[in-house]
Parts: sequence; C-alpha cells; structure tokens
Amino acid sequence: MLCNRYLISGRVQGVWFRESTRRVAEPLGITGYANNLEDGDVEVFACGDSAALDELGLWLKQGPRMAQVEEVIAHAAEWQDVTGFTTG
Repeated sequence: MLCNRYLISGRVQGVWFRESTRRVAEPLGITGYANNLEDGDVEVFACGDSAALDELGLWLKQGPRMAQVEEVIAHAAEWQDVTGFTTG
C-alpha cells in the first residue's frame, strides 16, 4: 500500500471537487481525505494500491464536470493508516 499527497490548482473550489473525489476514491479502495486550502487549491491525501492511485491521479487531472484543473502536483507520502475517505 502506498500514499500520495496531491495539490490541485485551478477552479477547484465550489465545484464539488472534494465530494466527487470521495466518490471516485471509495470504489477504488482508497482511503484518505480531500480538503480545501486557503489559497484556493485542493489537497488530496490518498492511500491505496498503486493501480488505484494511478487511476485516481488521472481523474484528478480533469476533476468533476465544472472544475477547470490547471495543475496537479503529486508527491509520495508516508503511509498512514486512515479509515475511509473524508472531505473537510
């Protein structure tokens, strides 16, 4: 199991980005969270198997229908035993 931290910039707040991310992550078996940041970006912390994280990463590059993703920065993160996928 691996964990990644993603920073997503663009028009990503106020477009159901966090909830849509949860809806994509849960069926993939990914745990973690999605939070709005004060600078207008969204942070996603996700843990799961490599294939699931790859699929989530591809989805984050487009996001939900109303989003306009400009950039996704992904970093490997230290494993955390997180239960479920939450939005904050």
